[in-house]
Amino acid sequence: MKRMMAVLLATGLVLVFGLNTALAADAGTKDEATAMVKKAIGFLKANGPDKAYAEISNPKGQFIDRDLYVVVYDMNGKCLAHGANAKMIGRDLIDNKDVDGKEFMKERVEMMKKQASGWQDYKFRNPTSNQIEPKSMYIERVNDVIVGCGIYKK
Repeated sequence: MKRMMAVLLATGLVLVFGLNTALAADAGTKDEATAMVKKAIGFLKANGPDKAYAEISNPKGQFIDRDLYVVVYDMNGKCLAHGANAKMIGRDLIDNKDVDGKEFMKERVEMMKKQASGWQDYKFRNPTSNQIEPKSMYIERVNDVIVGCGIYKK
């Protein structure tokens, strides 16, 4: 009986650790988020804003991969495209705060007024887990818009 319990415990541990490793592999990386922003900027420059924003906001489009998705904002915090939540498009989000009260959109806009690119940390809902999680977003300013893609840090 003790031997069977030990085997079951060992099997359970293997399954749990294997599942955690598989889930981690399904999460986007910083390099992938940066590459996604660069790809979206290239698409925007090649196709113009109307076509680019539609493709970025397309839930089956090329700018969504697992928990990675692209967003675009103007320099006043208005959402122009959003890969994970179409309800955000057209909304003024400048006063948005995360669960800790961080005014992440104001911070993002101010950051992009001072520099052309960077990483920003805050908390946001992960579309794959539907949980609020720490997030780090890579953002770049292109003319008068901000293009971003973030990773969720478990």
